[in-house]
Amino acid sequence: MKTIRQKPVAIVGYSGHSYVIIDILLSAGRMVFAYCDQEEKKFNPFHLKYLGRETEMIHRLKSFDYFLCIGNNGIREKVYGQLKKLIGDPINAIHPGAVISASVKMEDGVMIAANATINPLAYIGKGVIVNTSSSIDHECVIGDFSHIAPGAVLCGNVKVGKGTFVGANSVITQGINIGNNVMIGAGAVVIRDIPDNCTVVGNPQRILVQEGKKLVAA
Repeated sequence: MKTIRQKPVAIVGYSGHSYVIIDILLSAGRMVFAYCDQEEKKFNPFHLKYLGRETEMIHRLKSFDYFLCIGNNGIREKVYGQLKKLIGDPINAIHPGAVISASVKMEDGVMIAANATINPLAYIGKGVIVNTSSSIDHECVIGDFSHIAPGAVLCGNVKVGKGTFVGANSVITQGINIGNNVMIGAGAVVIRDIPDNCTVVGNPQRILVQEGKKLVAA
């Protein structure tokens, strides 16, 4: 079988979130060489080469594997779409300390941080962030460009919609369906389904905002 040589990695976005991703890539044996951003950064802790703005440096990015280090779900989705059309799919950034079942299905551009656990038959969509020490149990479905924050726990058969943020140390109980573009606050305990475009906090959950209208309770 012919050996496929890995290219050096360029990251898109270089700030606090990117530092975690760079560490993941280095831990996985990848060489992170350069970055794209709106401007050259004065603070460059990993001594990366500045390529310029990603949309202006497509010809240079083609020489690299790339990963989107953009924490905002909506911006990450937009840039993903632009770069996919021009240079193809991003790589995945998976920490060797994560525990991932062999039956997990995973799309491109996924970040899985140290000590994260993903159990059998789960599905992880495009551009998803599975952050430090989070837990995704059996048969969960995580929609594209969502973010599972540090320490969050998703019990079995949970479905998370596109572009949703599941806050740090929150708990989503068995079989819950969460809509698109939902914001779940840190430490929330979700025991009922959540429709699209909601902000949810508390234990048990309370919906504060739905489609721009303030609500007093779920």
